[in-house]
Amino acid sequence: QVQLVESGGGLVQAGGSLRLSCAASGRTFSSYAMGWFRQAPGKEREFVAAISWLGGSTKYADSVKGRFTISRDNAKNTVYLQMNSLKPEDTAVYYCAAADSPFVGSELGEYEYWGQGTQVTVSS
Repeated sequence: QVQLVESGGGLVQAGGSLRLSCAASGRTFSSYAMGWFRQAPGKEREFVAAISWLGGSTKYADSVKGRFTISRDNAKNTVYLQMNSLKPEDTAVYYCAAADSPFVGSELGEYEYWGQGTQVTVSS
């Protein structure tokens, strides 16, 4: 079992930056691939970024490539999402997720554990 707690969300102007954090507890954090997803009002939850066990492999949604960076610190049991050049369309609740897999996945069904989410609002 893995427990995930996100933090770092908030209100930011377009063009600004935020860094989200996801603290994990429970089973060995470094055994899990980690992902970030988001869900805007009235829309389905969508993939944002993912990172492999040791951080050697990453994957991004096309909509965030070049603006967002996912990273992890296994010594701190934490995964991060650095978000730069934010746009109003990035407004959503952002969720951290863990997958008991060595592979970097982009599908919701590949992730067994989820956090409660943190709100990110980008004003124009």
